Order: sequence, then C-alpha cells, then structure tokens
Amino acid sequence: MAAYAVAHMRQATMGPQIVEYLHRIDATLEPFGGRFLVHGGDVEVIENDWPGHLIIIEFPDRQHVHGWYNSPAYQAILALRTDNSEADVVFVDGVEHPHKATDILEQSPDQGSIGR
Repeated sequence: MAAYAVAHMRQATMGPQIVEYLHRIDATLEPFGGRFLVHGGDVEVIENDWPGHLIIIEFPDRQHVHGWYNSPAYQAILALRTDNSEADVVFVDGVEHPHKATDILEQSPDQGSIGR
C-alpha cells in the first residue's frame, strides 16, 4: 500500500542552504521510489487557517518512506532544511481502493483514532 511523507512547511528561509536542499533531494528519493505529488503551490484555504505550504511525497510503502528518510543521502541534506525552516512532518499510509469513509470504523483501536 502506498505511503506518504507529508510536510506542513510553515516557514522557510529561501537562502543558499534551502536552494542546495532543493537541488539535492530528488536524487535521494529516486532509489526509494519517491515522487512529489504536491510541492508547495497555491493553497486555497476553505476553513480555519493554513499558514505555509503543503508537501506530499508518495512512496510504494511505509518501509520505503523510512528507508529514504534514514538513508545516508537524505540524512546528509536534512539539516539544510531543518536549520532553515519550520515544518511538521508525518508519515502516513494510503488506503486500499476501493475505500469508503466508513471503512475506518472497522479499524482496531491501536490503529489510531480521529480527533484526539
């Protein structure tokens, strides 16, 4: 099942280190099957507030997400981003298709909950 690295980039200082990070990240994704689905872009806020940008990177599965994030190649550039931005980053599994909203009612309690 596909898995995703999702970042809510609240602030980034667009200087030489972020530019270097952007030049180098694609090569770190390739060996793990990672590809950008969303990378910044215009966010249309419909409810509440959304400061910043959204980044979503798709991987074949959760193992590939962890492999990428923990790889020496990505770890070598990680500080270029973290030292120059504020972001929340999560890993999340996709859903099997077809999927209905009520499918989450069948999850076991240890698989998480909505609205903690």
